Amino acid sequence: MERGIASFAYQDNKVEYSITGVGEPILYLHGDHSNCHEQLGFQELVDQGFSIIAPSRAGYGETSKEIGKSLAKACSFYVELLNELGVESAHVIAVSTGGPSGIYLASHYPERVKSLTLQGAVTKTWLTPDDKEYKTGKLLYRPFIEKAFWKSMALLTSVNPDYAFKKIAPSYSTMPYSKIKGRMLARDWYLFRKMMEIQRSKHGFLIDLYQTNQIALADLESIASPTLIIHSTNDAVVSTEHANHANKHIQQSKLVLSNTWGHVLCLGEGSEENTKETIDFLKSCSSSMRQSG
Repeated sequence: MERGIASFAYQDNKVEYSITGVGEPILYLHGDHSNCHEQLGFQELVDQGFSIIAPSRAGYGETSKEIGKSLAKACSFYVELLNELGVESAHVIAVSTGGPSGIYLASHYPERVKSLTLQGAVTKTWLTPDDKEYKTGKLLYRPFIEKAFWKSMALLTSVNPDYAFKKIAPSYSTMPYSKIKGRMLARDWYLFRKMMEIQRSKHGFLIDLYQTNQIALADLESIASPTLIIHSTNDAVVSTEHANHANKHIQQSKLVLSNTWGHVLCLGEGSEENTKETIDFLKSCSSSMRQSG
């Protein structure tokens, strides 16, 4: 799978991005602790004739943290990335904490969004300062501390992937670990190792804690683009309340509740069905646009 990594400067800030594949463009907004090197689920989309533009979101990778001062500002930079690449409109796939950015783009830049896919996405208030996870995240994922944490996890994964998965998987799922492991497919162990190799929080996760609480109900209600919402019923990171909330307030939305083992929808039994749902949806949206055009 060929991929190019680049960056562009705008208003004295930088956005790092990758482009994978050749074909109809998808703007991919990754979740927390990731960046433009993300690749989960990419191969299947590339094989179906899509090109994936994946910026490192605000504060992640080499993208300037300054663009994360607000959700509106961050999204204006993602639009500038499309302008830089000469892309008039794209399908948007927003994953986990990338959800607010996808929602904002579809709401405020409807002419740039062909369709919106929300995968295990945050769609309303997520963590608040009163939540234990919020307090832990503010401590563990601050710069320098997070670097040491993720480097140790990457090393552990390279030495003993089974043990590393046992340590981290329960935080993604409401299922007992024995059931989680039983649902893993042979190819998932390679994908898990690749995922752990790129995990970094930098300033991005702290920005996410702020931006995920900036979603307005009006943003959801104003989305006119076709929307696919896929969410695991076993997700321990983002509850299904977020999927139901989006489905209730987005006009043209389809909700798919998956029985995959947890938050990472591209891993485990049932992940192939999630991928098929996504590809079928994207192709149907493309076909409809060609016919209407």
